Amino acid sequence: MHIVVIGATGHIGTFLVPRLVRAGHRVTALSRGTSTPYSDAPEWAQVDRVVVDREQEDRDGTFGARIAAMRADAVVDLVCFTLSSARALVDALRGSDTHLVHCGSIWRAGVSHVLPITEEHSSPPFGEYGVQKDAIARMLKHETAEGGVVTTSLHPGHISGPGWVPIGPLGNLDTTVLTRLSAGTPIEVPGLGAETMAHVHADDVAQAFQLAVEHRDTAAGEDCFITAPTALTVRGYAHLAASWFGQEARLHSVSWDRFRETTAPEHAGASWEHLSRSQVFSTEKARRVLGYEPAHTAEATVLDAVRWLVEHGEVDVERPLIV
Repeated sequence: MHIVVIGATGHIGTFLVPRLVRAGHRVTALSRGTSTPYSDAPEWAQVDRVVVDREQEDRDGTFGARIAAMRADAVVDLVCFTLSSARALVDALRGSDTHLVHCGSIWRAGVSHVLPITEEHSSPPFGEYGVQKDAIARMLKHETAEGGVVTTSLHPGHISGPGWVPIGPLGNLDTTVLTRLSAGTPIEVPGLGAETMAHVHADDVAQAFQLAVEHRDTAAGEDCFITAPTALTVRGYAHLAASWFGQEARLHSVSWDRFRETTAPEHAGASWEHLSRSQVFSTEKARRVLGYEPAHTAEATVLDAVRWLVEHGEVDVERPLIV
């Protein structure tokens, strides 16, 4: 097939594009041209690269027509964040035989009520990002049900992998927590420490997108959560990370008010966004509809990311990794 990947050099595209090439597909990779893939796989030499400013072309009303003119068998949209942008692309593709596969987010679901969360049973989203992702997914599902563009939406968890900082044990991107855990320094944990995070390895997300493209008939009109088969609690993650450096985590529960007083605002805010949701997702539908088989547990996923950070000197640690 000819597959167009929008946002091809990011977390998912870094793994997805080489997968598609290895499977024999012709790939056109669109990006702003401001970043390169996280890994320099040889398959990129076989890819048609196109530099495009999607935000500007959305404003100009030309982006959808650009994509439609490529007459691809499938379009994988990894960087769509508003309902208006999604609608413009759908309008341009309507009447074609192109399969549109959209990247959503687990934050289309709100706080956890019943675990694991499924596609049929989730609480309403909150925050602009989650609300928009939910609205897009509902619009796409309706579009296909009404006989329009064939669509699929996949909703990854906290994407992690080699090359960037993962969501850490406190639910944010502050790598100093790894420094402290590697040194056996006490860590203040907001709330109970039983709050959960839903990590997923970028290559497992790429696997799901490849499956959706290659199983159009079963994927058509569907939406699936894509996460690791396991999830980590704050305390469990902290103890796990400390053990990688031969340490025991020394954790002290504090109030959220105390945590906000002693934590940079951007990190405290990120912690609240992740931990207040306290989500765990079922992967049963993705397995049934797509044949999704995640290769990485949440534990292996975050270790893969941290090992890369340590090996590339991107985080200060007091002891070497022993795993």
